[in-house]
Amino acid sequence: MHIQKHGSHLIQLERLWFVNCYLVREDDGFTLVDTGMGGSAKGILEAAKQNGATIKRIVLTHAHLDHVGSLDALHALIPDAEVMISARDARFLTGDKSLDVDEPQTPLKGGYPVVKTVPTRLLQSGDKVGSLQVIASPGHTPGHVSYWDPRQGVLLAGDAYSTKAGTSTGGTFRLLFPFPAMATWHKPSAIRSAETLVALKPKWLATGHGKVLENPVASMQSAIDEAKRKTE
Repeated sequence: MHIQKHGSHLIQLERLWFVNCYLVREDDGFTLVDTGMGGSAKGILEAAKQNGATIKRIVLTHAHLDHVGSLDALHALIPDAEVMISARDARFLTGDKSLDVDEPQTPLKGGYPVVKTVPTRLLQSGDKVGSLQVIASPGHTPGHVSYWDPRQGVLLAGDAYSTKAGTSTGGTFRLLFPFPAMATWHKPSAIRSAETLVALKPKWLATGHGKVLENPVASMQSAIDEAKRKTE
């Protein structure tokens, strides 16, 4: 587990050189954003311990395998921690892969594992979790959400953006790292969500895959422009 600090509140945990989850420091401990792939639980807990606090809550950006893969193992080790995910993507955790009638009827992509852990809270856009604000950013999955930390302008964007092999929106194919694009459900929605997120003008962009970017707005806008060109 590679550990890197960014600013005063964000700690990046990178495993296998391409999957990120994050510890966000709060007054009462850490909020963990995503759980990584299976086998990450002990490394995540050790990272929290090394940085002097315990994990009080787990929030998920979406229900894909590489983001919820260690949820059950973590829940077994820290059963008192809250577990939160969007109300929409929570259904995937139970094996319900149905689409709502008002959603684009595009087939789902990527791996959606069934987990035993039952979320303690289902999130809607605009909700607050500690210092984090929940922002709907559908496209990669129907219920994908991002988390905005206004204290330092940190955007935890899940797979709404990727910074591996260059900055891209969720649906833009990268030959050197094609997986986020291959797992994106609805590319037009992903582009609209990317536009919503860049409008926040973040000072830091933390994604599910790749490095954390400082002053990322220009790179984010270029990624949107590229995505639009490729969907014309």
